[in-house]
Amino acid sequence: MIKRTLFFSNPLRLSLQYSQLVVETRDKSRITTIPIEDIGFVLFDNMQISVSLPLIEALVANNTAVVFCNSKHFPQSMLLNLEGNNTHAEITRNQINASAPLKKRLWQQCVQTKIKNQAAVLRSMGKKNAELNAFANNVKSGDPDNREGAAARIYWSRMFYDGFIRERFGKYPNNLLNYGYMVLRAAVARALVGSGLFPVLGIHHKNKYNAYCLADDIMESYRPFVDKTVYDIWLNDPESDDLDKEKKAELLKVLTMDVQLDKTRRPLMLALSQTTASLAQCFAGSAMKLKCPAFGN
Repeated sequence: MIKRTLFFSNPLRLSLQYSQLVVETRDKSRITTIPIEDIGFVLFDNMQISVSLPLIEALVANNTAVVFCNSKHFPQSMLLNLEGNNTHAEITRNQINASAPLKKRLWQQCVQTKIKNQAAVLRSMGKKNAELNAFANNVKSGDPDNREGAAARIYWSRMFYDGFIRERFGKYPNNLLNYGYMVLRAAVARALVGSGLFPVLGIHHKNKYNAYCLADDIMESYRPFVDKTVYDIWLNDPESDDLDKEKKAELLKVLTMDVQLDKTRRPLMLALSQTTASLAQCFAGSAMKLKCPAFGN
């Protein structure tokens, strides 16, 4: 079942009634109701939104990723259900006991798929991508030669313009990329927890200040889907660097766009769950490879 993505950016009162999310204006006039079971992702982007605790409990129990934005309108925190999988303890033990060679092979696959998808994105734009395909075919276990970084330098300059640098506080459209990646990261964390995995224990990322290292690992192969969406927004509005409601809404659509996985097209959020489930199988020794997405046909 395709889960809905909800974006709230106006002052509202949100509550729970009969397993429905109830949306009301500040004067208590009801706007709409939405079944909790249909919701997969909720983003709150207004400091005057009030949310009842019973609603929060119901959303989390439904394994809904609940994301809160800060006063600058960027995603800052999220709620995740740590009891969404009945074999969570066993899966976490497998994750903790995963060998270094296994983690390196998994990271190799993440990087290979990311670069292949970057090459496919460039191809869809009619831009040269031969070097990226060559990099993807030469990624070694653990990527000790940093093919990921070498591919990125070519990729970003060809995607937007010569000299474009991808950095957190860089020039437009870096702000769009930041926002899109934060949304994707939350969706990946939701899928990981649903598969019984612990997001803090990464296979490559190991920053002690990062509570979502594994999400940062697994989202790599999905980043190009955000990139293409950002490119389309930038192409239609290359001068304005505003991150308005319309652009945010477009970026949220990434979660429902179709991706290719196992020769079948499915919405990105469903694909994420299959990717994370395959990761749990790799940790358990019942699978050898991740199920990763492919950009394009």
